[in-house]
Amino acid sequence: MKLVMTLLVRNEEDILDWNLRFHFEQGVAFVIATDNNSTDATPDILRHYEKEGRLRFIRERADDYSQSVWVTRMARLAALEYGADWVINNDADEFWWARQGDLCTSLAAVPGEVGAVHCERLNFVPVGAPPAHQAFWEQMIWRQARATNALQAKLPGKVCHRGTPQIRVAQGNHEVEGLDGLVQEAGCIEILHYPMRSFAQFETKIRLGGAAYERNKQLPPSVGSTWRHLYGLHCRGELRSWYDTQVLMESVAFGEAADGEQLVRDTRLRDYFLRRREGSGMKQPIQAGHR
Repeated sequence: MKLVMTLLVRNEEDILDWNLRFHFEQGVAFVIATDNNSTDATPDILRHYEKEGRLRFIRERADDYSQSVWVTRMARLAALEYGADWVINNDADEFWWARQGDLCTSLAAVPGEVGAVHCERLNFVPVGAPPAHQAFWEQMIWRQARATNALQAKLPGKVCHRGTPQIRVAQGNHEVEGLDGLVQEAGCIEILHYPMRSFAQFETKIRLGGAAYERNKQLPPSVGSTWRHLYGLHCRGELRSWYDTQVLMESVAFGEAADGEQLVRDTRLRDYFLRRREGSGMKQPIQAGHR
């Protein structure tokens, strides 16, 4: 069984290498990655894995965030050129966690009549003033009990799907079309989501992505509503104050009691990387300064 992952990235140097090494270890055989105008070390990280023969690197120069078009292109390549049995359409801030075994064994066990598996996303919250030398996974160990987006609506999940050249991935990667078979709602996989790792990272994401949405005249205003809302806050100079309301106080993050009805302590990704580091002398991630 061959599992291929697609990635659409822009300025993700702080998390991209962690994402790639995790998913390769969890059964992903190959990655197709599209870089959309990154100005940091993101292309260097992708080229490193391309040289190793584990990744296909595509550059996309358009700046209108046509996510559906670009991800659909990658998902079809996964089936047509790389023989994917299953495809995960991923973002750099998402870690697909198999509830049992790894991703490959979990998807291989899905009944044949199922064409796609729906996976819930779990939203991890930012932490105030973490030590500068720490990776995001070392200090982001609290998540929302009920995952919501910036509009306080339920955070939509995503689907992974069987490889097919007829696939069409919707904007946001939340739905697909062109598949035979059922969608399995009770997913064997859940997604650990780390969208806000620092204000600098988040502000760059919203500023660039929101402006790109504004330039895309093919998408109705209802598409990308969360991005558009946050971009509006940015344009009004209110993004920083909104971000600060989302930040978990440092005292809570490092051991004191949290409100169990709102937050859940979840150390799975931290423990995973700690075991890797302690067990095999895990190498430093490829990032800024490692070009």
